[in-house]
Amino acid sequence: MGNLYWVYLVLPFCFGLVLNTLSQENSDSDVYIVTLKQAPLSLSYQGFNNGSTSVRLNKLYKPRSHQRSSSYISRVHDSLLKKALKGEKYMKLYSYHYLINGFSVLITAQQADMLSRRQEVANVVLDFPVRTATTYTPQFLGLLKGVWPRDGGYETAGEGIVIGFIDTGIDPTHSSFADDVSDHKYPIPDHFSGICEVTRDFPSGSCNRKLVGARHFAASAITRGVFNSSQDYASPLDGDGHGTHTASVSAGNHGIPVMVAGNYFGNASGMAPRSHIAVYKALYKSFGGFAADVVAAIDQAAQDGVDIISLSITPNRRPPGIATFFNPIDMALLSAVKSGIFVVQAAGNTGPSPKSMSSFSPWIFTVGAASHDRVYSNSIVLGNNVTIPGVGLAPGTCSNEMYTLISAVHALSNETTLANDMYAGECQDPSNFDREFIQGNLLICSYSIRFVLGLSTVKQALQTAKNLSAAGVVFCMDPFVIGFQLNPTPLNMPGIIIPSTNDSKILLQYYNSSLERDGFTKKIVRFGAVASISGGLEANYSVSAPKVMYYSARGPDPEDGFLDNADIMKPNLVAPGNSIWAAWSTLGMESVEFQGESFAMMSGTSMAAPHIAGLAALIKQKFPHFSPAAIASALSTTASLYDKNGSPIMAQRAYTNPDLNQSPATPFDMGNGFVNAASALDPGLIFESTYEDYMSFLCGINGSIPIVFNHTGQNCQLYNSTVTAADLNLPSITIARLNRSQTVGRSLTNIAGNESYRVDWTAPFGVSMNVTPAHFFIAMGEKQVLNITFNAMTNDSTASFGRIGLVGNGGHNLNIPLSVIVKLY
Repeated sequence: MGNLYWVYLVLPFCFGLVLNTLSQENSDSDVYIVTLKQAPLSLSYQGFNNGSTSVRLNKLYKPRSHQRSSSYISRVHDSLLKKALKGEKYMKLYSYHYLINGFSVLITAQQADMLSRRQEVANVVLDFPVRTATTYTPQFLGLLKGVWPRDGGYETAGEGIVIGFIDTGIDPTHSSFADDVSDHKYPIPDHFSGICEVTRDFPSGSCNRKLVGARHFAASAITRGVFNSSQDYASPLDGDGHGTHTASVSAGNHGIPVMVAGNYFGNASGMAPRSHIAVYKALYKSFGGFAADVVAAIDQAAQDGVDIISLSITPNRRPPGIATFFNPIDMALLSAVKSGIFVVQAAGNTGPSPKSMSSFSPWIFTVGAASHDRVYSNSIVLGNNVTIPGVGLAPGTCSNEMYTLISAVHALSNETTLANDMYAGECQDPSNFDREFIQGNLLICSYSIRFVLGLSTVKQALQTAKNLSAAGVVFCMDPFVIGFQLNPTPLNMPGIIIPSTNDSKILLQYYNSSLERDGFTKKIVRFGAVASISGGLEANYSVSAPKVMYYSARGPDPEDGFLDNADIMKPNLVAPGNSIWAAWSTLGMESVEFQGESFAMMSGTSMAAPHIAGLAALIKQKFPHFSPAAIASALSTTASLYDKNGSPIMAQRAYTNPDLNQSPATPFDMGNGFVNAASALDPGLIFESTYEDYMSFLCGINGSIPIVFNHTGQNCQLYNSTVTAADLNLPSITIARLNRSQTVGRSLTNIAGNESYRVDWTAPFGVSMNVTPAHFFIAMGEKQVLNITFNAMTNDSTASFGRIGLVGNGGHNLNIPLSVIVKLY
């Protein structure tokens, strides 16, 4: 493979012992991220990002000279610490040298203050925690017919592109990441120089031509004493499942059979099945992760030469300070974008409330979660002809045959009472029950809050039912489990989970009314309730989709800790994120119901982001010189506003009964809309933004000049600090405060043939607007500026929305969403 290997067998554990000892001796110590004023290595070499052409900086130096430079910078960091702290105890965790020049260090608050007063130091930030935020979606997104065949089908889709995943690691043994599934040549891209760590958990040979790099970062976690080596693994191995899942959504091999609980659910494929995968593990099962480790992972991924970075992670809290954009992760990602790397991040799972966004900056492509139209559902038919819907990836009972229903609390053994085991109804222990009652019948178990917390499991209840020879299992929802959304769960025997407490009451009322009791002793003498279960293994595609899921974080984008609104639209768009089949680590513990399985069905914006990372790989493959902004524009302007039935996309508005609480999605729910993969590969026109544009925007934030210098080492005098967020050349327009009138410009570049365009628009409520020119002809490679004027017609603090549509006579159609929040007439 030509890659170098690092050997980590004992070092992380010994390192952890040293750091823990230091932390115990200095109980008031914490991890700080320190940035120096001197430029990082990526800015020390000549590189540029001009228009739609981006030259990768890491190609412009020889690796050996770079290694010497990074060693020198590390020694500079050591020297600074030694001088500043003058013999005091501290522990440096990382030297950052590629995207930012700095380090993370375990020190006290007093020592942090001493460092901040050093002339060489630009910024000192307290470390903060972060958290983690398919068989069918390639078909739903039109890849099979409209995208892959253009370039040789799935066997070449994404070829030559390396996607870097900052997540919980990967299971290298999974068939989704094998490199021998095709006879087609599969070389490792020359521009990638990453390595594969070798440990006891991640042995030599774990990497291949598909999985081209794997590292782990845990120094900050180890200093805090939260690292659990038995679960978290001091290696790139995925002990959680999340990282394996997201990597396969983006770039998993095509045509991998999905077998779960002994049942077949089709063949899986990533969006760009020919892309390469590089893993940077910085998230862990036991505790999530920390910014210091994530920044180290971002820095290394950029240095290694990845083309795309996918982050299905978000901060645990909103960054403090004058702007959310000034935090170590976003600043590192800004440098990554300057290096030509497209960065995609999950919006977060904190919806549906406004301003719940957890991805803030305009250089980051933020993705919300939407549904697709494949659903698995089963039902139970009662003896009184009532049918109750439920969930469960399970076979049904024998057709046309009814089975007696037996509640677990009515089948207890003589030695068991609810007094000595109040949770017996959850069916966790087969010794609690009398086999004669249950054999051949349907066992009713209670699904309580303990299942939500992982104290009881569906898998254990199924094992109990099997041990007692039950014909099947019915889970009734405990009335105290309010608003919990239950995903389809694999059941290896006939079964159903009734997610509705009201439906559960209906079943139990029928069951109790059918019991016959002895008139004197009141003991049950006959179980009269019967039922049959229809299977939930067959998918149906009758539901309306896509729709924005209730948990998907919403805009408007919060600009600061006071929740002031930014002139930046977030999310950028939505993608499939609900009920996504993808690879799973057999050691994965995030979802106990899929433990031991090689595939899992998961939901969240974590699943939506890697869809976009994979589609971005297809765009990068077709347009190798596209900048990150050009890729973002292609994805955004071509997004769809309508579901598969031609109706406006809906957004769920409540956590409880979400399908009963929905309304048409706004740009704060879905950004530009739902991703349209085929159109994104032929956008016609693109919006370009450069690093200089982003810097001008940051310098224009009131009070930001010293903060920009501290984070980037650059002086705002070099930039046009009159630029506001609304002036950024984004494929959307948000005006948080429209004071009478405002004009903004947008510049478009034609990457297709000569074409004439008509400009249509719908103004936000309470606003009049005008766009000039209303018609234009643009030749290939030329630019066209649109001037958009907004005039407030009312005084209103209610957000309103509009849209600009560009209709080309060559078949290209672009949509630009508009939002105005406060209007002052």
